[in-house]
Amino acid sequence: MTPAQTELVAAARRFGGARAAVTDPTDIAPWLTDWRGRYHGQAPAILSPASTAEAAAIVCEARALGVALVPQGGNTSMVGGATPPGDGSALILSTRRMRAIRSLDPAGGLAVAEAGVILAELHEAAGGRGMRFPLTLGARGSATIGGLVSTNAGGTQVLRFGTMRRLVAGVEAVLPDGSIHDGLSALKKDNRGYDLNQLLVGAEGTLGLVTAAALTLVPAVAARAVGWAGVASPEDALALLRRMEARTPTIESFEIIPGASLKLVVEHIPGTRAPLAGDHPWHVLIEAASGDAEAPLAETLTALLDEAIEAGLVADAVLAANEAQAEAFWRLRDSLSEAERAAGPAAQHDISVPVPVMPRFMVEAAAALEAAFPGSHASGFGHLGDGNVHFHVRAPAGMSAEQWYGDVAPRATRMVHDLVVAAGGSISAEHGIGQMKLGELERLSPPAHLAALRGIKSAFDPQGLFNPGKLVNLAPGSQPT
Repeated sequence: MTPAQTELVAAARRFGGARAAVTDPTDIAPWLTDWRGRYHGQAPAILSPASTAEAAAIVCEARALGVALVPQGGNTSMVGGATPPGDGSALILSTRRMRAIRSLDPAGGLAVAEAGVILAELHEAAGGRGMRFPLTLGARGSATIGGLVSTNAGGTQVLRFGTMRRLVAGVEAVLPDGSIHDGLSALKKDNRGYDLNQLLVGAEGTLGLVTAAALTLVPAVAARAVGWAGVASPEDALALLRRMEARTPTIESFEIIPGASLKLVVEHIPGTRAPLAGDHPWHVLIEAASGDAEAPLAETLTALLDEAIEAGLVADAVLAANEAQAEAFWRLRDSLSEAERAAGPAAQHDISVPVPVMPRFMVEAAAALEAAFPGSHASGFGHLGDGNVHFHVRAPAGMSAEQWYGDVAPRATRMVHDLVVAAGGSISAEHGIGQMKLGELERLSPPAHLAALRGIKSAFDPQGLFNPGKLVNLAPGSQPT
């Protein structure tokens, strides 16, 4: 630990007591590796403020001492965005002690939750008041509100409710100079210049520490219908989605899954089975939901699927008969990445393309990757309604993980990203840039975009002390340590 870091640890304990700083290596170790186990860092201490005031005092002291900080919540980043540098030059600034749901207002449709509140805790609290926060994802049992805001998280309900950017009505944050931005008032109209709240959403902790957020709530689900359909192509799947959207506003999720990927789930995940008889090239998982217990969702979804079968868009379909079956359908979708990993080494990509382009992209990009890397298997699944493709390229049979990840996968990833940019898409749909995609962002972004990112970062954090080596580097061409 450097003298400046030692001084900052002592200051944190003065501000917040013994629990405000953790220096035991055993306690620190679990927070030094990213969610996927790909990035490993070093940090001699974790600073853990219990309030916004304590966080501001720590940040102010860190700025004076020139100590870098890595904001961290549940450490569920998929791109190494919350992992400290490997040289121990930064301390982790954890929000895990900031766990209060400050308010929950069903009438106003808002909750104010501190950064360390776990998503599942907010779901439970909102449900107890007849409301829900309409964002869910696989890491809901460990992901925190601050991290979800900072990464502009998505999930399976984006089709109807949007990403965190749309669900965040206000933000409280400690800026790199130690000042506090209080934007929690959730004003519907506010024309006082730049929207600092939205700058902080998706900033990945590079512009400050999100300490709390005002979040949009909607009525709890009172009626739900979940269906599964087999289709011939992604084009037919998109046509089915558009047909359903024109007939009902209740479609909340619409997931597209290749038949080969579903077979991997059934093969590798115990207790799973295909919902439909026979083979289908593609499948779609559809959920409709309403806050009205009397809404005839099952009847509506059944009628829409029957009409689609008659029109030739759907080959076969089934509606979940009960909640257990509905959850079994979702387990198939949620197990896709796990099944792909069980089948062998794979390069996994979180990308997006314009929705009208997505059906063609899924087929043509997979064919291009398999032609360029003989023996590999490429496939995409994801949220058809918002253009988000989880695009996987699996290693040829018999290829070692070392050879795949060390040589082939980086070249495959570069090709995937080139195809995405050519299609007018983004190399990061919902997981962020972190350190994993930093080089590719610099390689593929227009100069004006990069210049604007660096200008914003420099204005907020001229010393480069907040989450160094993530999202954007102040120096062009530099790489994270």
